[in-house]
Amino acid sequence: MDLSRKLAAEFIGTLWLVLGGCGAAVLAAGVADVGIGYAGVSLAFGLTVVTGAYAFGSISGAHFNPAVTVGLYAGGRFPMKDVVPYVFAQLLGGMAGAAVLYAIASGVDGFNVEAGFASNGYGEHSPQGYSLQAALICEIVMTFMFLMVILGATSDNAPKGFAPLAIGLALTLIHLISIPVTNTSVNPARSEAVAIFQGTWAIEQLWAFWVAPLIGAALAGLAGRWVWGR
Repeated sequence: MDLSRKLAAEFIGTLWLVLGGCGAAVLAAGVADVGIGYAGVSLAFGLTVVTGAYAFGSISGAHFNPAVTVGLYAGGRFPMKDVVPYVFAQLLGGMAGAAVLYAIASGVDGFNVEAGFASNGYGEHSPQGYSLQAALICEIVMTFMFLMVILGATSDNAPKGFAPLAIGLALTLIHLISIPVTNTSVNPARSEAVAIFQGTWAIEQLWAFWVAPLIGAALAGLAGRWVWGR
């Protein structure tokens, strides 16, 4: 498959992930009486991955996440030469998704992007006030487990055709666990996309949501080489 088509798939898939997941958080989670809450946002992120993976998995592998790309490279499943182009496409797609979300969300009186815009945070910017240490541990472990599910679900002996479901359900579970801690990143492109629009504290804390997911993903890739024999 031509690299340009793979990058286009990563761009669109990451756009969909940010628009669907963060869009659910910004537009639907807090609506009085009928808001979807943590569970609804968790499901929204999972559904974006399931639908995106079925749509684009045959083209690009449906990473939609720099941590996934790095983890697959560390696990011997992805060539080093394509890591940077994939990450670049994911970052652009995430920002495009956040731009669409901003255009929609700003269409109502009272919208304030500085209130959070589904950004990830720790300390006073954690949804439930969790510390930096707790946030780093949570993001490392959750990303590690996300990559282990991905590596297992796409291994040679895994049931064929079910990987998107397993991966989407894993991401849903991860959000159910960790939204209260960090608002759930496990994806630097998702974090950066909305942080740019939030513009203040989210950018200052963004480093944590690059470092922790990449560490977790790399550790999973190395562990996966042993578990699945690559």
